[in-house]
Amino acid sequence: MTYEYEGKTEKEAIEKAAQELGLEKDQFDVEILESQKKSLFKTGYVKIRVHTVDGAGSSSEAAPAAQSSSRAESKPAVANPLPQDDFEQKLLSFVSETVQKMGYEVTVEIMFREDKKLGLKLTSESSAILIGRKGKNLDALQLLANVYAGHLGREDVRVILDTENYRIRREESLVRLAYNTADKVRQTRNSILLEPMNPFERRLIHTTLNDIPDVETKSEGEGLYKQVRVFLKSMY
Repeated sequence: MTYEYEGKTEKEAIEKAAQELGLEKDQFDVEILESQKKSLFKTGYVKIRVHTVDGAGSSSEAAPAAQSSSRAESKPAVANPLPQDDFEQKLLSFVSETVQKMGYEVTVEIMFREDKKLGLKLTSESSAILIGRKGKNLDALQLLANVYAGHLGREDVRVILDTENYRIRREESLVRLAYNTADKVRQTRNSILLEPMNPFERRLIHTTLNDIPDVETKSEGEGLYKQVRVFLKSMY
């Protein structure tokens, strides 16, 4: 399903979408429909179209109430690595057995607990293989974990998998890539098409470059892994 939201910046519009739909920011894809940079005489303005992933999301009427309930029940993250209930035990066992069936030894622990979100830490001598090229193997394992969580009746929980702090390192790398690409676009005055990325990674590129006045970004392609094109505002 698709929805449209507006904000002074892309970040504000995305946060509004996440709040009203009751979704995590990596559970939907974003298409920028209109964008006006902030200037001396004009306020910034961004209009986005949101595409929910795998039918996720709820109606615009029901979502705000669900989000309010979520905030009211929010609990701080804790770091106890041991499973605290039957759901966590089954989830850890599922991830561990899946990796072992792939032929790799692994230890799976609870990394953090937040409201509607559970982080799992994978420790293995084969971490590089579990991560895969650009994190695609880790993303695939994470998808399986979320499907299994739904099978256990916990569709409300978003499961995050990480190993060797890959997620944080990847974010830092993408921010650097965004700024370096913007510099190259200015120098060459040619647009640059980045590698295929998942919705969360593309959004990070868009958000990083959103406040740069002479540079624009847009997603191109079909499916989950689209590409971001970075170009000078004067090009289009």
